Formats: sequence, C-alpha cells, structure tokens
Amino acid sequence: MKYKAAIFDLDGTLIDSLADLGDSANEMLASYGFPTHTIEEYRYFVGNGSRKLIERCLPQDKSKDSSLVDEALARYKACYDKNLTHKTKCYAGIEEMLQTLQEKNIPLGICTNKHQSAADEVCQKLLAKHTFVEIIGDRPGLPRKPDPQKVLAIAAKMGVKPEEVAYFGDTSVDMETARNAGFLPVGVTWGFRPRKELVETGAKVLLDKPMELFEQLEF
Repeated sequence: MKYKAAIFDLDGTLIDSLADLGDSANEMLASYGFPTHTIEEYRYFVGNGSRKLIERCLPQDKSKDSSLVDEALARYKACYDKNLTHKTKCYAGIEEMLQTLQEKNIPLGICTNKHQSAADEVCQKLLAKHTFVEIIGDRPGLPRKPDPQKVLAIAAKMGVKPEEVAYFGDTSVDMETARNAGFLPVGVTWGFRPRKELVETGAKVLLDKPMELFEQLEF
C-alpha cells in the first residue's frame, strides 16, 4: 500500500510538551492551595483535551464541581499561555521526517485535543518551516478525538480516501481515532504512553524513531 497523506497528533507525537503542560497545571493547582503532581503523572492526565486534564489533576472531591472546573480551566489556560514553548521542543528527527514527506509532496495535517489557540501558537513557533493543510485543535462544535470527524475533515480537504492516510499518535486515543476513521494507525513510542498501550489499542505500525517511517511505509 502506498500512502498519500499523513496526519499527526501534536503533543507526545511531534512535540515534547509534557513539562510545560505539567508545570502549568501545577501552577493552577498551587494557586488554590491544592496538591500538585509529578511531571510523570501528567503522562496519564493529558490526551483528552484541557478540560479532562483539569478534571484529572484536581483533588477528587473537587473534580465534580463543574463551576470550579470551569474556573480552574481558565486559570490553567492563562498559565499555559505563558509557558507554551518554555521547555517544549520538537522530538529529535521530527523536522527531518516532515521535510522528507514534504519533498515527496505528501500533504500533512495535525489533529490535536489541545485547545485551538495553543495549538496554533505552538505550531507557529516550532513548526513554521512546514506546511500543514490544516491544524485542528479543540474548538467549539467539533467533538474531540477519538471521534473521527475532525481527522476525516482534514482528509477530505486533502482530497484523499481514508485508506490512503497514515495517522500518527502516541496514545490509545490516537490509535482509536485512526481506527474509527479508517486510517492506518501508526504508534510512536517516543511519546507520553508505553508501547503496550499502542499495541493493545490497534497500532499496525510502531516507530521508535521518526525516520524509521520510510523503512516501514511507502509514500
């Protein structure tokens, strides 16, 4: 099978943003006097959008209070806006992989559960050298991954069939998104979650380094 398009998750796939995400959430928690968490714990708090991150990191007895969650989410976003690229960087080999795909005239897209404004700014700062058909983050009116609506919209804009798309991600949410859309699920092992999770949720290809892509798939 020769693939004609590539769509990527962002956090844990193209960029290593865990420290900035965790630091921002901890800053929000500390502002309330709530306990904070280790950066490693945030590997399992992120992946389902900012609101779910806040529900997971708040004390259990506070996470059901929707008005507090709303307020905490706003505080977190203000903190994260300051920290967007403080420690965040592209993973080693990502720039080369994206450049190689572009040289092959493969259209690229990004679909993330990160809120849209943050996704746009991070991509502008760290991935500006590369052209993406569309960058879709968490925005009103569109369901979050693993619902396939957003990634299918990107594929339609690219003019490719679902079976011609490779979708790259580092979590179970991403593998489920790819399967729900009829894409090839490509799991990356350098991200936030372990290889076992990717295999168990349907990864058909596993990459330990970005440039291994061209040894395993044809574009």
